[in-house]
Amino acid sequence: MSECFLEIDETKAKFNLTIAAVSTETPITKKYYPTFVDASNGTNEILVADAYISGNGVAYVRVYNSNQCYAIAKVNLKVIPPKRSPLLVDKIICIDSRTNLDAGPGYQSYQWNTGATTQVLSGVSVGDYWVILKDNGCFVKQFVSVKKAEDPVITELEISNNTVTVHVTGGKAPYQYAVDAPTNWQDSNVFTGLTRGQHTFYVKDTYNCTPTSVEVTVPNLINAITPNGDNKNDVIDYSELAYKDNLTFVIYDRYGNKIFTGDKFNNYKWDGKHYDKKIVTGTYWYHINWNEPNKQKTPIKYTGWILVKNID
Repeated sequence: MSECFLEIDETKAKFNLTIAAVSTETPITKKYYPTFVDASNGTNEILVADAYISGNGVAYVRVYNSNQCYAIAKVNLKVIPPKRSPLLVDKIICIDSRTNLDAGPGYQSYQWNTGATTQVLSGVSVGDYWVILKDNGCFVKQFVSVKKAEDPVITELEISNNTVTVHVTGGKAPYQYAVDAPTNWQDSNVFTGLTRGQHTFYVKDTYNCTPTSVEVTVPNLINAITPNGDNKNDVIDYSELAYKDNLTFVIYDRYGNKIFTGDKFNNYKWDGKHYDKKIVTGTYWYHINWNEPNKQKTPIKYTGWILVKNID
């Protein structure tokens, strides 16, 4: 006897032992047992023989004729396992895209939750779907999801002079990058020779969905100051960035010692002094950090150097 698997336990099925063809003689009386020993001894009788739950195996029937003579018949029990489609797997698409779901050939029927009865469900969007597949007279319900591709996230931009490095996480690598227009894509996340001012950086991943973008200010580079009081190149001034979120501006000497911190109280301006004393003429380094005022609050890390010429 062959029966379809149970949904609660696919290794088992419900068998109606009463319809097993065990004898052509009539009239007969039948009793059912799980083992040959039980059938021989009349022990452990199966009382609900028309709904016997079993895995692949055997059952035994003690068959009596009208003279109360009996013989023991063996019934082979076979569970028909579910036949799921190996082709029907979750897909990832862009949020505004469509795709096809193919349950594969060879099934007796297809019944999608959309009402379609075809092998292929065409033009579906992001969402959850299922299909009931019929095979060998048995039905299996198979679930499948169409998921939105995760957008790559621009986590940080590092600016050094006129070079910008774009750091990205999320999505699915490899990434491609562009600046100012989502057209001239490159594999490198480094852009050189950029002009000062506003630039928009774009990133897309292997799914080629709508690019992620962020607009960034590349500050005006100041390479030297001569703080001698003539009102020409006396200060390094980044007050134009004061509208940025979490703006910090720090000067270091060549040994990494912090000698100045720009903040709203000094309007992010430095006159080449350390505790109101002129510093030694030389090259100094500065770091400027802020978060762009966008939805992502993109962190910006700007590094540069400056030559300070203190002339009495």
